[in-house]
This record gives sequence, C-alpha cells and structure tokens, in this order.
Amino acid sequence: MLKSRWPLLLVLVAGVLAGTAGGVFFAVVHDLPQIQALEDFSPSAITRVYSAEGGLIAELFAEKRDPVAFEQVPPWIIAALVATEDNAFFRHRGLDLKGIARAVIKDILTLDFRQGGSTLTQQLAKTLFLTSEKSLMRKLKEAVLAFQLERRYTKNEILELYLNQVYFGSGAYGIKSAARIFFNKPVEALSLAECALIAGMPKAPSRYSPLVNPDLALWRRNIVLGQMKKNGQISEAEYHQAAGEPLVPATITPPVARPDYFIEYIRGDLENAVGVQQLYRAGLSVHTTLSLPLQAAAREAVAMGIKALEERMAEKGLTEPPQAALVAMDVATGGVLAMVGGRDFQASPFNRAVSARRQPGSAFKPILYACALDHGFTQATTVLNTPAVFPGAKKDDTWQPENFSKDYSSEMTVREALVHSKNIPAVRVIHQLGPAPVAGFAAKLGISSPLSPYLSLALGTSEVSLMELTAAYAVFPRLGKRIQPYGVTRVIDAHNRVLWQASPLSQIVMPAENAAIVADMLRGVVLDGTGRAARNLPCPVAGKTGTTDTYKDALFVGFSQDIAAGVWVGTDRHTTLGAGETGAQAALPIWKQFMEKTFDTRPCQGFDVPDGMVRVRVNPMTGKRAGVNEEGQTMLFTPGTEPLQP
Repeated sequence: MLKSRWPLLLVLVAGVLAGTAGGVFFAVVHDLPQIQALEDFSPSAITRVYSAEGGLIAELFAEKRDPVAFEQVPPWIIAALVATEDNAFFRHRGLDLKGIARAVIKDILTLDFRQGGSTLTQQLAKTLFLTSEKSLMRKLKEAVLAFQLERRYTKNEILELYLNQVYFGSGAYGIKSAARIFFNKPVEALSLAECALIAGMPKAPSRYSPLVNPDLALWRRNIVLGQMKKNGQISEAEYHQAAGEPLVPATITPPVARPDYFIEYIRGDLENAVGVQQLYRAGLSVHTTLSLPLQAAAREAVAMGIKALEERMAEKGLTEPPQAALVAMDVATGGVLAMVGGRDFQASPFNRAVSARRQPGSAFKPILYACALDHGFTQATTVLNTPAVFPGAKKDDTWQPENFSKDYSSEMTVREALVHSKNIPAVRVIHQLGPAPVAGFAAKLGISSPLSPYLSLALGTSEVSLMELTAAYAVFPRLGKRIQPYGVTRVIDAHNRVLWQASPLSQIVMPAENAAIVADMLRGVVLDGTGRAARNLPCPVAGKTGTTDTYKDALFVGFSQDIAAGVWVGTDRHTTLGAGETGAQAALPIWKQFMEKTFDTRPCQGFDVPDGMVRVRVNPMTGKRAGVNEEGQTMLFTPGTEPLQP
C-alpha cells in the first residue's frame, strides 16, 4: 500500500518544490527594472560654467561624475580592478557561482547578510538598478540582472559602465573624476601605483581615500599590487617600483577665488531655462558674461574698502561688521561683468548686490532729474534753494527737509543742485512734477522695487537693489536704451549644440538727448561735486554719491562709456557706519579702485552725444548764458533749449 503511494508523494513534493521555486522566481523578477533602459542610459555628468574669457569658474553637478570612454582608460586600471574585485571577470557570464554559494551559505548561517561574492557585473547591476539593502532577495535580484547584462553587453562595455558609475570616495564618481580629485591628472596619465590605489577604493571608499586616510590608502594600494603580481599581470620589478612610490595626492589651488555670488545669481535662471535635471546631470557648458580680471578687481576693491572702513569704525568704538556689495555691467550689452554680494560668501551667502533692498539716498536724484528733463526742464532750469515746508506723507502733516550741508542760497540750476547734492531743490522739483510720475519714470528705467509715492522719494527713501539702480544708471551712457542685465550668454549641450541663448530685453525708455544730458550732469558731479575723488581717473567717468540718515548706507553708482558699476556699503543690521561715512568716504574709494582696473584693457572713450546737440557756458546760479568774463559751467543742450541771452 505504502509502495503504491510513493509515486504520488514524489509528485506532490516535486509540485511543492516547483511551486516554491516558481514563487521565488516571480518574487525576484516581477519588479526588476528593464535592462533595455540602458540603451538610452547616459551617466550623470558635470556641467561646467565658463567666464567671458573662457576660464572655468564653477562646476554644477548632482554627483561629481565625468564620463570617459573605455579606450581612454589605462590597461593597468582594468588589470588592477579585475585583480582586486573579480579575478574571474573575463571567464564568467556575470555570476561567480562558487562565490555566490559560499556567500549565501554564510549569510544563512549568520543571518546578517554581510558576505560578498559579487562580481563586477553584479556590482554594476546594484549601482544602476538596486539599493544597498543587505538582504538575500536583493542578492538574488542582483544575480538575475547581472546575467541579463552579460547577455546584452560585451565585457568592455560593462567595464566602461562600471568605471563611469562606481563611487571612489571624496566626492569622485567615476574614474575620470577620481584621477582629477586624487591626483589632479587626466585618467590617461595615471601611473601603475596610482591605478592600483584607485582600483582598491570601491571596496570602502570613505576608508581608503588618500585625502582622508593616506596610510590606509597606501596599505590598500600595495595589497592590490600584490594581487596583480600574483596573477602575473605585473612583474616583480614593476611591483617593487610601484609599491615603493610615495603617495602624492593632489593639491588643487584654483587660479582665482570662485565667484560664488555670481554663480548663485545665475543658478536660478539656468534651472528655469534648461531644467534642474539637465543642469546638474547632462554635462552642459554654460558660457557667462563674467570677466575674471574684473571679478578679481572687484573682490580686491571691496576687501580694501571694508578693511579701511573697519579701522575707522574701530576708532569710533563701533563693532558691527560692515558689509559691501559691488556689481558691474557692460553698458553696450547689459552683461554682468563682476559681482560681489558681501565680504564672505561662506560666512553669508546672502547676495547684497541683488537681493538686498536699501535706501539709495541721493543716488536716486539722477532719476528724478532725468524725469524732469522729460517734463521740459533743462540743465539751466533754476530752482530755489531756500528752506521750505511741504505736505507730509500723512493728511494734515507737514515736512521740512534740510540740505545735508546745511547751507542755502537763493536759486541754482538743476545741474548745480545735482552736482552738490542739494536736497531742497530736489524736493521742489518732485513737488512740481508729482511723486507718481517720478516713480513711473524710475520703473521705465528698470527700478522694479515698489516706490512710495511721497515727496521724500526725491531723497532716495524708497528701498531698491544695487543691481536695479546700477542698471538704471546704465541707460544714460546707452543714450536712453534700457537692457535687462543678464549673466549667461548661452548653454551648450554635451553634443556641442546650442541648448539656450540669451536674448536680453532691450527698449528705448527716454530720448537720447535727455540721456546724454543726464550723463553730462553726472560728469559734473565727478569734476566739481561730491564725486571729485574720481576726477583723476585716466578716462572720463560720471556718477553720484548716496548717503542715508545717520550714515547707515553709503553708495556710489556711476559709469564710463563702457562699464556701469555700483557700490553699496552698510551693515546687515542697519546700524550706523559712523559719523562722516558718506558715499564719498565709504563707497567711492571702492568704486574708484575697481574702475581704474577696467581701463587696463579698454581704450578711453568720451561719452556718446547725439548729433546736433550744443554746449553752452552757463552761470550756475542764474541759469543764463555766461558772459565772457563771468564764471560759468559748460552744459549740454538739445538745440533750441539752450539759454541765448546773458
């Protein structure tokens, strides 16, 4: 009876085993990724950012990976990798069955699943498709994927994928990045000893990095060299020579400090233009407007200015650390040439050149007078410079502004009022024009910050950014044309195709003649007014100082025919810089030092003037044409608006 049941029992057992095996197989393969996805697989690559001169200024990446073709890899790398990670790589079909069996048995016995036994192909499968979870199921999936990889790809293709994907430690993803990070060499130039060191790192990247544990890295390198000698891949002499080679890790010193504030300024625009995934993974080339020589000059000038200011503040018992910002742009194109957003990006990445909103003080007055020209004023229009009471911001309130210098006279020309930064004439002009038209005109020039519609707007009480104020000033030497500032010229993909190209907004926002007149007035500020410290620069410049109440902010914004630049100095907590720290004292020296450097490589140019405009000597107090023996200032006029009679 029992004998007659044996066949049935065997069938049942076989069925159970087959069902169990089928269940396990289904559990392993049902959610495996498709190997076909590798057909379109492109390893994550570094995006490089270049200056206007073509110098590398930054690298953007999710992982610091730099793909390399198999043909560029030294044979020693392959030999060392196979010797230390998978001695049977060129003989197996993706699985080392003896190694797997040994590892599985030990895992089951210890229940901790820590044993290795993985081939290079299995390691690649795990890196590409799986997590680092230590489990029997993950190992089984890894084995199936490895088998599929070996069916679809050649050994060399698998090695190329592996070498470009594996993590070598210290932020190096892929063999090319490892060669540069650890030895500052192209991968083709690696020595036998260097190849062995790198090949030994995937086992424990954080432990064997020569930048972290040089002694341990040397020990691991020599283990790999010994295995290569044992396998006959190198000779006894080669082994001893390489094993005795001292470790000389890379010490990379960038040629200039990384322009971090500028990089953060363009990062958002890049993410919007090409997408986050492409920007950090597609190996793009980003070409920018930044000039490395001018960026270096900007950093030096800001550092000089802050150091001198700190010394003056210490004499007055002030301990709040001052900050400074500088931005410069190309007048013709609007491209940002230099940007410093603070004294130290690592300590404070907040960009005070772009993101900070501060009162510009008298640096707003050129915009007021430019608006006045649009309403029929000329440089020779006279305004009373006598104390007066004006309507305040609140109903039934009054306001009595004062000149900073506390001196007054009967009347003076608009030019004279701007040159010497008189407050009373400026308030009289905005009272005549109305605050709303002035605010609207400022918006046309590029001031996007909201401006309060009060008479105090004439004195720069509405907060603006240094970037937008500098861009507004650039309209004057550009003869009335506004161009949106930008930092990126084009983005090239990994196949050398243009992915994105800059097309900055450009529009005429004021008559060319009026813009030339404002530039002429601001030239007067440098020759005879609050900007006199810049009059000895080798080329013509123009600009305006700005100082806020209790010396909290100091500014100088100006331009040559080629470059517009703005400087702000203050503290992050809006505290005083100390008595006497005006725009001329705290900001202008920084601006002057920077602008002096711009003339090293650019020829001197006078300011452009539209054809037909006339220059007339004018009495600065009466606004009438100056007589032969009378004091006068030469002013620029649109034909027909110049004073005719003395």
